[in-house]
Amino acid sequence: MRRLQTSARLLAAAAVLLTAGCAAPPPKPLYMWEGFPRGQYETLLHDGSSSPQDQIQKLEAVAEKARGANAALPPGFRAHLGLLHLTAGDSAQARALWQAERATFPESAPYIDQLLKRLDPPASADARKAS
Repeated sequence: MRRLQTSARLLAAAAVLLTAGCAAPPPKPLYMWEGFPRGQYETLLHDGSSSPQDQIQKLEAVAEKARGANAALPPGFRAHLGLLHLTAGDSAQARALWQAERATFPESAPYIDQLLKRLDPPASADARKAS
């Protein structure tokens, strides 16, 4: 009888420990996504609901929030923000953001390099002969 009570107590303790382990908080997300995917989708739809400047302000606010929370921005965030800056006429900021995207996510280099090539004017025939 005593063994049965001891076994029951051990079983109850094990159940409590297992239940406590399940109550652990979920892991912290790897990136701060906020509304980025939805905003990117809406931009690509070209529905005209918000101007590039409005979208830039929203994304800059997300970036500031991420910096304050010491959270990482998701892949593509800087690239998309760069495209918005280019649309708004700020090619220097677009270049800086695309270079930051490539540095943060090296696997994006082929795409980012194509974007950067489009910023640079093609070399003239005279310049190609001189080199």
